[in-house]
Amino acid sequence: MSTARTPGPRDTVTEPPRPAPPKPAPPKPGPPKPPLVFDDPLDRQSSDDTDAGWGERSTASGDSAADLARFLDEKPPHHI
Repeated sequence: MSTARTPGPRDTVTEPPRPAPPKPAPPKPGPPKPPLVFDDPLDRQSSDDTDAGWGERSTASGDSAADLARFLDEKPPHHI
């Protein structure tokens, strides 16, 4: 058994008080956040529900040159 004294509160060395850390600057105003929408997302049409969402081109022209260009663009490499 040891006869050494256990340190008590008076035996501890006190350090000088540390200065308080600087307060952070207030946040800078940025762009406004978009509003939260709590409606059902399945009620809206997505881009996948349209032909444009699948990469379809508009067929408004009906031009044979445009059809040829589309055929050549979409032809698989093994058909060259």
